[in-house]
Formats: sequence, structure tokens, C-alpha cells
Amino acid sequence: MNPSDLLATIGVTLLLIAFLLNLLKKIHTEHLLYATLNLFGAALCGISAYMVSFYPFVVLESVWAMVALFALAKHVPRETWKAER
Repeated sequence: MNPSDLLATIGVTLLLIAFLLNLLKKIHTEHLLYATLNLFGAALCGISAYMVSFYPFVVLESVWAMVALFALAKHVPRETWKAER
């Protein structure tokens, strides 16, 4: 198995785990684990797609990862975002 296949396999596995856990009602879409699995899964798939020059998938996975990152940011306490005085 070449490196891009390995990254894609791990990434897709993470995405499917998040999907399955949500379907089984073990985690909800606002759960920290759901966003984390989506972020890392999408990032790995995007890197894999870049390695094989499949750019439409790079765009898809980049957007997916950014949305997951935004979802993760919602878990950071608001006080952390305020500038120190």
C-alpha cells in the first residue's frame, strides 16, 4: 500500500467512525469527538487527494476540514477568545 492509499484509508475510516457513532446515537453532531474525527479524517483524505493530484477532492476535503475546525472552535470557552488587558 502506498502512502496516499494509507492516508486515505485512515481518513475514510475516521469519517465513517464519526458517521456510524452518530447513526447509533452514541455521539451527536455537536460532540467534540464528532468534530475531531471529521477534522482529522477530512484532513487526511485531503492530503491523500493532493498527493495523487485529484484536486476536486482536495477542495471538498479542505472545506470539510474547515467546517469541522469551526465546529471545534465552538468548544473553546469564549473567555479564551478575548484579548488580555
